[in-house]
Amino acid sequence: MSQLTLFHGSTSVCSQKVRLAFAEIEVPYESRLLDLQMGDQFAPDYMVLNPNAVVPTLVDNGLVVLESSLIIEYLDREYNGGKLMPEDKVGQVAARHWLLRCLDIHAAINALTFATVGRDRILSKMSPQEISDSTARIPNPIARERRRDLIEHGLGAVPVKQALMHLERCLADMSISLGRGDWLSGDIFGITDIALLPYIDRLDRLSFSGLWEDQNCITGWLTRMRQRQSYADAVENFIEKDAAVSMKAAGKSHWRGLAQEWNAKRKI
Repeated sequence: MSQLTLFHGSTSVCSQKVRLAFAEIEVPYESRLLDLQMGDQFAPDYMVLNPNAVVPTLVDNGLVVLESSLIIEYLDREYNGGKLMPEDKVGQVAARHWLLRCLDIHAAINALTFATVGRDRILSKMSPQEISDSTARIPNPIARERRRDLIEHGLGAVPVKQALMHLERCLADMSISLGRGDWLSGDIFGITDIALLPYIDRLDRLSFSGLWEDQNCITGWLTRMRQRQSYADAVENFIEKDAAVSMKAAGKSHWRGLAQEWNAKRKI
């Protein structure tokens, strides 16, 4: 049995990131799949490992590693000889900067997901009291109020405006990097590609690829990433086809509203 145990969610973008790293470095791990819709992340035993009640969490022979960007760098360093990290100092600094930026990028993807298809699902399946009770379980008070804002106001929520600000910068910088080579690290596939794929993949699955309609290099990169075996192993195989079709359709119904917000933001 592997000494590595991964607590993760099937469609969680941060979980996808870590599974991609596992698939690329071909290291076995014990899978502990949590049902986030059922609230497995709030189980007392799990919150001992991760007090933030989020996924993923990696346990390496008793050592608990939190935050997906830290986890993939840890796995690469400890189990892959650092081969996913650029060899030169400039490249290493750039890669680690992207890993740090993933905190804001993740928050942006989370905001757009919950302001659109996530909000639709929650409002259709849960009563106001159930929504209140579920939101109250989020341990971080700022994250708790953020979730309330997204559910109450949808694309009009303040976190959406912040999300579009971060995504505008992210997509522009990705375009610059991809102008130099096929991968975000340059000519060689690396840790930055792993770190950013789930976020861009989620936007596309939400029918929001119009956010980079004038940046064809990002579309080409996404296609190349999806052609890797790791994508099938870590992302595609964890998403039910019916759910994927449903998300695409649900997201498409929100595109006009999001495009208006996006275009207004870019004119400022």
